[in-house]
Amino acid sequence: MTIITTVEDLRVLAQKRVPRMFYDYADAGSWTESTYRANVEDFQRIKFRQRVAVNLENRTLKSTMVGQDVAMPVALAPTGLTGMQHADGEILAARAAEKFGVPFTLSTMSICSIEDIAANTSKPFWFQLYVMKDREFINRLIDRAKAARCSALVLTLDLQVLGQRHKDLRNGLSAPPKLTIANIIDMATKPRWVLGMLGTKRRSFGNIVGHASSVSDMSSLSAWTSQQFDLSLSWKDVEWIKQRWGGKLIIKGIMDAEDARLAVESGADALIVSNHGGRQLDGAQSSIGALPAIVDAVGSRIEVHMDGGVRSGQDVIKALALGAKGVYIGRPFLYGLGAMGEQGVSKCLDIIRNELDLTMAFCGLRDVTKVDKNILLPGSYP
Repeated sequence: MTIITTVEDLRVLAQKRVPRMFYDYADAGSWTESTYRANVEDFQRIKFRQRVAVNLENRTLKSTMVGQDVAMPVALAPTGLTGMQHADGEILAARAAEKFGVPFTLSTMSICSIEDIAANTSKPFWFQLYVMKDREFINRLIDRAKAARCSALVLTLDLQVLGQRHKDLRNGLSAPPKLTIANIIDMATKPRWVLGMLGTKRRSFGNIVGHASSVSDMSSLSAWTSQQFDLSLSWKDVEWIKQRWGGKLIIKGIMDAEDARLAVESGADALIVSNHGGRQLDGAQSSIGALPAIVDAVGSRIEVHMDGGVRSGQDVIKALALGAKGVYIGRPFLYGLGAMGEQGVSKCLDIIRNELDLTMAFCGLRDVTKVDKNILLPGSYP
């Protein structure tokens, strides 16, 4: 493939270059994948109003997210196992985001560690936190994020239990991959990926192994992880984490107006309308479908972001029109990473920026911060 013009082009290339278990991990949803599909399909139903004879000089995509200047209102979402899409994947994605001028969010379940990212970037990044039963481990994670100069903490609330993802079960997902006959045959067809992995020492969960009590290798990690997600998680825990962190707090996983109001009361700086990319509750509403009611519920009391189903700059501007202050991309940058490494992540961001800029122009606007429902065709959006 010599010419890449869309995120879909990157997806096709990533599918060819990344072992099946890791490509499927990034690309799949839970159960029947109905919510995973709805996230994408509901964007497609929203239509634009095209305007003409409007001054389109000096257009700008610059904005802010939780007070941080961004080149466009897009952030790289926290995604687990990113370093299994491409060797040192989190480092490469963070570098691409820094060069572009958008936030990068490191997942708790990353392959590269907090310290790895800090050592390979020059500007603050964001860190995503899962709440574990081991509160001492959480305390240490927060302290490590502070030491790494992370400028925001993204607290994910929708993973107290793990959604069943059939493809992961069938593939026997693990990091590093289990050397079954099927996996060996599959990896033999992905020489670029194999060579990359042979050239790095980062093949496990860098934020956990050697940091959590009693977790020193992959065998002990599996048992620890299965017991650690906290079923008793409550809004009191959110308040404790905000106080313990002391900086900008973003709450991820809000899909209900009442939960959005509770997020406001918790003192968080922003919330992310998110159904975990359709990877948790199958049959839930799409993120873009849930966005307007949540924006209406909280007004200007908290900054509203969203993720889920975003595959283009046009999707970004639709979310902004419905009230989002910022939009996160997960699968698109993972496709770019799996396809072409750091260059692929940069290409993904370039594609989204170009689509966002041109669509804004066709709708008669010059400033992305002025986008609102007036650019959408009445009756085409929720």
